[in-house]
Amino acid sequence: MTAADTTPALRCASRHSGPRDGEECGARARFEISCHARPPLVVCPQHLGPALLLTDGVLWPPELRLVR
Repeated sequence: MTAADTTPALRCASRHSGPRDGEECGARARFEISCHARPPLVVCPQHLGPALLLTDGVLWPPELRLVR
């Protein structure tokens, strides 16, 4: 087993119903979105579109990075 195998998978930072909802998505994150003056946002494929359209500070054109 290598160090890469023991690294926990990143989880999607999106909420199911909205920013005040306490229920996080929790799915495995596949994308990292660069934001201006904020830490990168990690999201699953289901929340990629809404995150690009609705998140504050997303760079345009978007800068995406695939995470594994």
